[in-house]
Amino acid sequence: MSAESTRTIALPSGEEIAALGQGTWYLGEDPDRRDQEIAALRLGVELGMTVVDTAEMYGDGAAEELVGEALHGRREEVFLVSKVLPGHADRKGTVAACEGSLRRLRTERVDLYLLHWRGRWPLEETLAGFTDLMEAGKIRYWGVSNLDAADMLELTTLPGGDTGAVDQVLYNLSRRGIEWDLLPWCREAGVTVMSYSPIEQGRLMKTGALSAVARALGATSAQVALAWVLAQGTPAIPRSGSPEHVRDNRGAADLHLPAEALDALDKAFPPPSGPTPLETL
Repeated sequence: MSAESTRTIALPSGEEIAALGQGTWYLGEDPDRRDQEIAALRLGVELGMTVVDTAEMYGDGAAEELVGEALHGRREEVFLVSKVLPGHADRKGTVAACEGSLRRLRTERVDLYLLHWRGRWPLEETLAGFTDLMEAGKIRYWGVSNLDAADMLELTTLPGGDTGAVDQVLYNLSRRGIEWDLLPWCREAGVTVMSYSPIEQGRLMKTGALSAVARALGATSAQVALAWVLAQGTPAIPRSGSPEHVRDNRGAADLHLPAEALDALDKAFPPPSGPTPLETL
């Protein structure tokens, strides 16, 4: 499981990022788990899971502080993602929120900065803040999270709104609604779809059909669920709170799902048969 064998996915710019990264939702909130969580993040980077996703919302900044400590001295190895809360997402608020994240993360820039979900501020305001941050060298790319196809279409009609790199959404075997319209739209527009909660916060592990496929392949259920997301061409950021969990997740990047496995998963978790509102957690 060397870092060199890690799958990559290209952003609209052509830059390659690790297809399998690490999420941090709920990390940094329990002092008794801090050392283990830091060890997990560091191991993930060593194993090539170099996309690290966080947000100012997670633990009111505690996850960002944890990431900052874990990545100390290793910042250049990582593609770092954070997010601005909708309530902060006017022009000045977006800049101020990012600056707060940078302090907690102990870095001068984030690689990708996302609007966490759509709120009361017009998208034009958030875009202006993103532009200010890019011009100041504090972010490299901008994107959004939890925006559906209609929102994305509206976004692209705004000045500069067609330069977003990513839409990060809930996508896994049990949440396939984006395949009807959002995923095809993003592919056509050149926007990378990134999957959060790709194993449904562990709930998918209780599914008998997934377990059966995993047994047949000599893999774990989590590895199959993650490998399925990667097979759709979407990078995934599972949360990994322990080194053991990180190692298990990392195995998904080397797992090939044969046609019969994909067919079995489609039967157990069918794709949408019509438009489906974007789901969130």
